[in-house]
Amino acid sequence: MSIVQERRLVTEVPGPESRKRLERKKQHVADGVGTMLPVFVVAAGGGVLQDVDGNSLIDLGSGIAVTTVGNAAPHVVRRASEQLAAFTHTCFMITPYDGYVDVCAELAELTPGDHAKKSALFNSGAEAVENAVKVARVATGKDAVAVFDHAYHGRTNLTMAMTAKNMPYKDGFGPFAGEVYRAPMSYPFRDGLSGEEAAARAIDVLEKQVGAANLACVVIEPVQGEGGFIVPAPGFLPAIAAWAREHGVVYVADEIQTGFCRTGDWFASDHESVVPDLVTTAKGIAGGLPLAAVTGRAELMDSVHVGGLGGTYGGNPVACAAALGAIEEMREHDLPARAREIGATMAGRLASLQETYAVIGDVRGRGAMMAIELCTPGTTEPDAARAAAVAAYCHAHGVVVLTCGTYGNVFRFLPPLAIPDALLAEAFDVVEEAFAATGG
Repeated sequence: MSIVQERRLVTEVPGPESRKRLERKKQHVADGVGTMLPVFVVAAGGGVLQDVDGNSLIDLGSGIAVTTVGNAAPHVVRRASEQLAAFTHTCFMITPYDGYVDVCAELAELTPGDHAKKSALFNSGAEAVENAVKVARVATGKDAVAVFDHAYHGRTNLTMAMTAKNMPYKDGFGPFAGEVYRAPMSYPFRDGLSGEEAAARAIDVLEKQVGAANLACVVIEPVQGEGGFIVPAPGFLPAIAAWAREHGVVYVADEIQTGFCRTGDWFASDHESVVPDLVTTAKGIAGGLPLAAVTGRAELMDSVHVGGLGGTYGGNPVACAAALGAIEEMREHDLPARAREIGATMAGRLASLQETYAVIGDVRGRGAMMAIELCTPGTTEPDAARAAAVAAYCHAHGVVVLTCGTYGNVFRFLPPLAIPDALLAEAFDVVEEAFAATGG
């Protein structure tokens, strides 16, 4: 189905039909499942979401970096539909099928490094992170896990322990898994350190408080996601990776939000030629279907006993077919290059906004993963209230934007790479209007 690529508002947002359905949601869905913008979507594609009231909204969120290739991308629909008609499930651990192996072969080719690699497939990013930790612990015979300030790794018990932000992800859900230690992240806007200086600070904490001899792995997002799209200073990631390699610590790159063309390369680790021991992926891997993976050095992945990795739905055949279709879309349309084009456009618009509005303290990101951090002018004091006001204006005027950050004061921009240029420009016109309408 072809969807007209335009912003169109025929009712207020949310409209009467969406509000009616929201009441039904409240009746049947647990209150703990929140909704940022309660418009009920009936169709989506390119750069727009269409709701039940006939409104067409510009999408700058991609379902939190999931629909990188767009909603209902042709190759994804074709491959998934063919697989759906053939069979939906056998459980790969019972009777295997080619799609699972094909996805693992693609991951071996696309992830950083030319060493021998193997993969295991799962359902969600949190599941991938948990299994990466399992692999690292078995391979090294060590227990401790190092993560970083502002990190987000998931909502399971172990990954909540690894995640930094309390509300809404951890509050009231403890006790959490043990042997998880946190080191300071490179945050150039707030710490002013070079990458090498920030890495030395983090390594000092790990050596003094944990000890490399006890560390199974360090797990890090090359660009932090929920924590605020924090791009570490150049040199930080290579220094952490080199230290881990020197001390027999498994270096795990959590590329769940950054992977598959989002940052302007296939993986964010590629920007500084960092080669992780293990890579976790999900989100953009399968065009919207649930799939995740751990990919890594063959000797590490093979350290786990037979039956130690898996899950009933892991590597579902329809999701695997969708992933192969998504990768086909990425290659055919050179989506790393498209992400760089979109990133250049967004960076230009955001830099211009920063010149006009002093509340924008920082503009950062890579490729089509850009962010602005709002602070009291002239300080680094977070301004979450202004972020909420700008977001509310954008939503009311037909542009879906996402906030994030430990302090709730960061806007993250994650448009589908299928978004037309004109629609992207119109979206940022609305963002600019939102700043003008909500203060100086």
